[in-house]
Amino acid sequence: MGKLKVAIAGVGNCASALLQGIEHYRNRRDAAGDADAPGGAWGLMHLEMGGMRPGDIEVVAAFDIDERKVGRPLDEAAFAAPNCTRAIADALPASPVRVCMAPVHDGIADHMGDYPDDKAFRVADEAPVDVARVLAESGAEILVSYLPVGSEKAVHAYAEACLATGVSLVNCVPVFVVSDPDWGARFRDAGIPCAGDDIKSQVGATILHRQIVQLFADRGVRVDRTYQLNTGGNTDFLNMLSRSRLSSKKVSKTEAVTSQIPYDIGADNVHIGPSDYVPWQGDNKVCFLRVEGRGFGGAPIELEARLSVQDSPNSAGIVIDVVRYVKIARDRGLRGPLLPISAYAMKHPPTQMRDVDAARAIEEFLRDSGAGL
Repeated sequence: MGKLKVAIAGVGNCASALLQGIEHYRNRRDAAGDADAPGGAWGLMHLEMGGMRPGDIEVVAAFDIDERKVGRPLDEAAFAAPNCTRAIADALPASPVRVCMAPVHDGIADHMGDYPDDKAFRVADEAPVDVARVLAESGAEILVSYLPVGSEKAVHAYAEACLATGVSLVNCVPVFVVSDPDWGARFRDAGIPCAGDDIKSQVGATILHRQIVQLFADRGVRVDRTYQLNTGGNTDFLNMLSRSRLSSKKVSKTEAVTSQIPYDIGADNVHIGPSDYVPWQGDNKVCFLRVEGRGFGGAPIELEARLSVQDSPNSAGIVIDVVRYVKIARDRGLRGPLLPISAYAMKHPPTQMRDVDAARAIEEFLRDSGAGL
């Protein structure tokens, strides 16, 4: 197959980890010779999916609003402040793509300018481009939305650009587009497959929390109360200090977990969401979980866990899997929200599924596609 052409909206830490991951896996082979073992040490569902490896993903357009990124080659912008993600590639190859100035809309919280240069955004003094025109001219097939939490108007504007150009949307942020019935119908009517909303990590707070409450429920333990507290020091956590931007994020994370409990435990007994910004943590995210329940005879069971991850690389492999799945769907003529990959990869999909069931449906899709794994 040829290159899979992707555009990126938001050249932050997640985009940097994605670009580095594409380069890191470009020519790798499993030492044991089994290059396509599911999962394993690769951090991917499959090293090869539908005839495509990570190195077959080509980023052909990028959008941002920060003056340290706009106008710069993509390989340089990926490492520009305030990005602070862990390096997983020594360098990126020189890119012919220069980062375009995007329309700002609500893509930046007011307080983000109140911090030192290595932490905050600085909006570039340039005229914004026509996003739809850039997408069309670049030949992009898929747009990956990495916009900040709370950027509802901005995400909707990119979705409109996708609808206008026939480009698929992979929405990695908690603005409900793919999971919204009206938006989903518009993509379906336009004949465009899409996936979203709000990316899960490979092993992150949400996936761990889901597995724990599933275990309690599957073993007959009544879940009474649970919380998830998260801290981090990247710009995502800095942005989320504005509580007014958090409503959809809290809904997304909460529903991702409570959907795995087969009964209502009451809103007052669930607290899930970002908790605080700790500057020195950088891209390290620390999660604290607690689940309280009752087992046989009402005997109490309590579980506490702490998870520490590098936030941005933790989702990059998932995005590599999603964009390849969407490409296969495009080639097969599918349209509208793609349910199994959205349920597996996103916190707020159109339809919640158990992760094991979603993974099984994905494998069946890949086999049925005739494209191989």
